[in-house]
Amino acid sequence: MSKKIILIAILASLIGAFFYFGLHEVFNLQYLQEKRGSFIDQYNANPFLIAGGFFLVYVTFTALSLPAAAILTLGAGAVFGFWIGLIVVSFASTIGATLAFLIARYVFRDSMEKKFGMQLVKINQGVAKDGWLYCFSARLIPAFPFFVVNCVMALTQLKTTTYYWSSQLGMLAGTAVFVNAGTQISTIEKIGDIASPKIIGSFLLLAIFPFIAKFIMSKIRKTPSEN
Repeated sequence: MSKKIILIAILASLIGAFFYFGLHEVFNLQYLQEKRGSFIDQYNANPFLIAGGFFLVYVTFTALSLPAAAILTLGAGAVFGFWIGLIVVSFASTIGATLAFLIARYVFRDSMEKKFGMQLVKINQGVAKDGWLYCFSARLIPAFPFFVVNCVMALTQLKTTTYYWSSQLGMLAGTAVFVNAGTQISTIEKIGDIASPKIIGSFLLLAIFPFIAKFIMSKIRKTPSEN
């Protein structure tokens, strides 16, 4: 049995266990609001243990692409406060995303290159030149599912280090919004209220801006200088 098949079986088992044991029902807004006081007491009693445990859980869930990132990010703000929550989630989410990226690359890229090699040539040429920009911009748009960005970028030849730092910078604004919302957890009725059309529109403008700036700079460089 190949290593890839074994890895897929392990990942499928872990994801299946998450849903089989009903953990997806625990990670919801109502549960967080009800247990917030208890979580804060535990954190105050053992700050490093609780923050460290939360960090590992976040990395694991993100690496497995489990549907809990939004509620965990809110939880970080609700329990740790804004700045500590932002630091913990920023690094945990990026490390988890990078692990998911590496897993997807290991499992799928070779077979995809064999099947769509010619189509991927131009994509990889663009990635080699502006890969960080594509990744950074995609991370700025909450409408792009987290795991989709991981998988799509994994099929390219983007360097892992570039993927990491561009993801961390790109996700920082969205992370800050959700962590800050977590500090006001008692006033939130549903997670959808946070990612409102207005907020998504703002992120979309942020995502487009680097491309506009790049286009303008390219035009400036092509314009002959006046003597």
